[in-house]
Amino acid sequence: MFRKVSIFSFCILGFLTFDALALPPVIEGVVFDDRNGNGILDKAEHGIPDVAVSDGQTIVRTDAKGHWLLYPSEATMVFVIKPDAWRVPMTQTRLPDFWVDVHSERANQSIQFALRKKTDKSKKNLANQSKLDLLVFGDPQPKNNQDVGYYEKDIVEPIIGHEQAELGISLGDIVHGNLSLYPAMNRVTARLKTPWLHVAGNHDRDYGAANDESSLATFSKYYGPDTFAWEESGVSIIALDDVVHEPNSGVPAKYVGGLRESQFQFLQSYLGRLPKTRRIILAMHIPVFDADASPDKDTFRDVDRQRLFALLADFDNVLLLTAHAHTQRHFFHDEKNGWKGRAPLHEYNVGAACGAFWSGVKDADGIPDTIMQDGTPNGYARLSWMESSAPKLSWHVARAPANKQMQLFAPKVLRVNSYPGFGIFANVFMGMSNTTVEYSVDAGSWNAMKRVETLDPSVLEKNIDDARQEKLRSYDMVSEATTSMHLWRAALPTGLTEGRHQVQVRAKLNGEWVFDSLTYQLQSAEP
Repeated sequence: MFRKVSIFSFCILGFLTFDALALPPVIEGVVFDDRNGNGILDKAEHGIPDVAVSDGQTIVRTDAKGHWLLYPSEATMVFVIKPDAWRVPMTQTRLPDFWVDVHSERANQSIQFALRKKTDKSKKNLANQSKLDLLVFGDPQPKNNQDVGYYEKDIVEPIIGHEQAELGISLGDIVHGNLSLYPAMNRVTARLKTPWLHVAGNHDRDYGAANDESSLATFSKYYGPDTFAWEESGVSIIALDDVVHEPNSGVPAKYVGGLRESQFQFLQSYLGRLPKTRRIILAMHIPVFDADASPDKDTFRDVDRQRLFALLADFDNVLLLTAHAHTQRHFFHDEKNGWKGRAPLHEYNVGAACGAFWSGVKDADGIPDTIMQDGTPNGYARLSWMESSAPKLSWHVARAPANKQMQLFAPKVLRVNSYPGFGIFANVFMGMSNTTVEYSVDAGSWNAMKRVETLDPSVLEKNIDDARQEKLRSYDMVSEATTSMHLWRAALPTGLTEGRHQVQVRAKLNGEWVFDSLTYQLQSAEP
């Protein structure tokens, strides 16, 4: 593992050797083409040149024979940055085997990182390696084994056999403070048979840690480095622990969004070698934008945001993926909050796999409603990113058809010729501020709906139903409604004939129309 290197010097008084200059400990190893897949460098196998290896701060590259040498920082992990067109082996727990704890038995000798060339069997889309297909989970966050079961039945099982993704990533809060659940979560996620990366969240910390650097000791035991890069199909995925642990601040310990100095060094070194046209994903837990923060408190430290933006400003194709909020929205950074790139920087704040923390009334399958505070049903995201095109993002509601892209809410009955003061609301889960959303009544003309920032009435209805009960309807009630950033409204017409009328709503997402509909009745009434 560590080797002390001595420099031998000759003294003019005689041929005496001594440890004149004791250099820092060295970590060394090889990255090789593991053609037979046994994970061991055999005589017939060769090293791979120009592959990056890092400790999360410093990055070195392999020589012509695949060898590398690193003077480590305080970090305890070293990892290989998997290059495009290569794959890494899987561990016994079905996690990507791309890192080594430098204090482990495996690191006692030269560290070997095995890579294998992708083939038709390992990459379905080999003919077009410039397309990335990525599964994205935000906040699975089980509190107990019961919640792990919900995660398995609600999120994982419906995907099995329909993955079509070459890689998956969970954006933090893998668990809800109960770190003993990691093995159970790994067993469930492994059923997808997809290489899976993990980002650390605030509920993945060792709450009693004495400092930020040691706050992810348990997380790292299972998932490795909290800062790393991974190259897939022409895209650089950079995972960053952006939860700054604040020790001695209570239980659980407080935190703020931000980055460490070592992470900025890693970013500067890694980004410095990338073409400015390279597609880049930054995967983090806490949003980079300040959402609902008081003026005197940051969600993400301002100084860190500006340093991050400065490193990214010259790149043309950057996407931020964050989670944490248990709501869903798109945020475009611009000059108003310090972004100086040529085009606004897109941050997709991904909804939670656990929704509202696995809360709410159970359905016929025994799974809680767990709708999020902004009206987004729990589920997961998919990213499809072709070279020279914008990333295509979609939200997939748990156990629902793929075309379930919005939720409608409207009164069931109104009085004929009453004032049209009641509306139909369309919660378009992936809606942005410029999304076109229209409605049509009784197959008539299409008219624009107005985007509003308010509470989703469907969530508010659940909150009121919960509040009116004399007994608990569920283990945890659905969280209180908060402002939705993807809600549209239109007034329902009341000057139509008495009877039932159909309202159809459509929204354009990723260049295609998605639809939903409902009916309401008009009735005559006497004063």
